[in-house]
Amino acid sequence: MRKRSKSTEGAEPASSGNSSASLTRGLDILRAFTPDDATLGNQELIDRTGLAAATVSRLTSTLVGLGYLHYDAALGRYSIGAATVSLGYSALSSNPIIHMARPLMQELADWTGAAVALGTRDGLEMVYLANCRSMSPVTLQLNVGSRIPLARTAMGLAYLAGLDPEKRGALVEQLKQGDADGSERFAANLERAIRDKVEHGYVTAFGSWHSYINAVGVTFHPADGSPTVALTCGGIVDILPADHCRKTVGPKLVALAAQLRQRLTGRR
Repeated sequence: MRKRSKSTEGAEPASSGNSSASLTRGLDILRAFTPDDATLGNQELIDRTGLAAATVSRLTSTLVGLGYLHYDAALGRYSIGAATVSLGYSALSSNPIIHMARPLMQELADWTGAAVALGTRDGLEMVYLANCRSMSPVTLQLNVGSRIPLARTAMGLAYLAGLDPEKRGALVEQLKQGDADGSERFAANLERAIRDKVEHGYVTAFGSWHSYINAVGVTFHPADGSPTVALTCGGIVDILPADHCRKTVGPKLVALAAQLRQRLTGRR
């Protein structure tokens, strides 16, 4: 391995910046894949990342060599490689919050007939880290790795409502810039979410993502300093009418978060 030379003035050499940029762009390529993508071609990667064709070609070759991507020569397309799967699996399986939360989440999912999920922020979206569904055939069909809007879902609103005002303000500005047409509606939803979190401990989202979906969300701040996550319970309006969400599901989700906190700190 080529050693990094030291700068005479203590600054990072130019090659370090180039390496950082290559790493960032390589991660952008991996992030271009969604749970719905079995494979992606070069042009799709170019369109999704905004990178030049030559850059995509160079980085995909490196990622294939390292095992983070797999290349099907017959199709001329890429898929997620074993190294990426292993990395993601290690992160999820070693996360004590997910391990402790899943039994509690499944219990609530079975009781409500809906879906209960745990997720955190990735950019301007929320990403599922765990998901439990009831046996009902009409529960939300989202899985680990699914991405949902930060601004229009109970999971996203719960996450935002749980941030300190300074961090939330910066993130809100990014969200407003990305959706100027819906910024007023988002501002009203967030104001209500912050108020509901203070008054009730949970937030609600009734039809703000899809008209037929109601959901409740709570913020969870891990005591070990891990990133903030949000827990939600959501389903179609026939299963989770608004009044039921407010009177029953919301308090049960707050109780679930409290029980999870007790388990993580060694108390029962």
